[in-house]
Amino acid sequence: MTPASSPTTQPRGRRKVAVLGATGTVGQTFVRLLEDHPWFELAEVAASERTAGRTYGECVRWVTRGQMPASVVDKKVLTCDPAVVSSDVVFSALDSSVAGEVETAFASAGKAVLSNAKNHRMAPDVPLVIAEVNPGHLRMLETQRRNRRWDGAIVTNGNCSSIVLALALAPIHQRFGITELFVSTMQAVSGAGYPGVASLDILGNVIPFIKDEEDKVENELRKFLGSLNGDEIVAAPITVSAHCNRVAVETGHTVCVSLRLRDRANVSEVENALREWCGADVARGLPSSPARPIELLDFPDRPQPRRDVTRGAGMTVSVGRVREDQLFDVKLVAMGDNVVRGAAGASVLNAELMVKCGLLPR
Repeated sequence: MTPASSPTTQPRGRRKVAVLGATGTVGQTFVRLLEDHPWFELAEVAASERTAGRTYGECVRWVTRGQMPASVVDKKVLTCDPAVVSSDVVFSALDSSVAGEVETAFASAGKAVLSNAKNHRMAPDVPLVIAEVNPGHLRMLETQRRNRRWDGAIVTNGNCSSIVLALALAPIHQRFGITELFVSTMQAVSGAGYPGVASLDILGNVIPFIKDEEDKVENELRKFLGSLNGDEIVAAPITVSAHCNRVAVETGHTVCVSLRLRDRANVSEVENALREWCGADVARGLPSSPARPIELLDFPDRPQPRRDVTRGAGMTVSVGRVREDQLFDVKLVAMGDNVVRGAAGASVLNAELMVKCGLLPR
């Protein structure tokens, strides 16, 4: 069944899933989000050979929200080997230094890989998916399996800033078209993992460089907002200029955006497009779907990470300060949880979408 087809009913029973790279910050967020998930049972956790064989509770310094789930404390940490991990669905929080080869091995072994890593995002036959924005791109899995001669799959979610940006711009691009875009990001330190940025480098400071980040934002956004043409994803014809900065905020990436529209629209029309947008029908009502993927805030000084990052349990992107732009057409500010919506939560939602569309192994 394709994402454009009528959705399947809720699955019977819970699917056993695994998390690769389960000891890191994003891996821990996967563990937290999968606790008591109605469709998925976290059966296995895997990490480096250094931690394999020990219990999860022994080798993890828990740094994400809340307490470590009791159900995972005594689980033995496995190696990231498809011959060892038995689950057919795996969530990858692996570092990009190892993710490419490992994820390919799992997909080659017939497993569905939901990846948070950058390695496969821009491959022509790999879907880069935000459930509410471009679920139809999952049709590329047919091409991927044919090209690579495997029964498995690799589906990626984007860079944390790219996801926040794409969600904020999708309703505008779908209604009016975006031709040019200038974006400056203010990215939280949690985006650098743990221990991340040294305190003496970031406290009272702004670091105007994050390795590879600007290329990711500029290229991934065009793929997210692109169109599917047969066996090809055609990038959206948008010229993007990005500046990416690390700031002394714990969680919540903020993006300031100026954009030029193909079809002229005033501020009120853009605001209406944002208010009315609920995302793709097939992505609604999933366990991780927020009631609204975008919330338009009317306060003159919002969104703010401290006050708005938990909207929709971290899955809602907040947008505010929509106003006329003297150089382009309109400008706005968007903010979202970089660890949940921008990382683990995005992968979990993609997996739920695949279940609903009948695209995961039974």
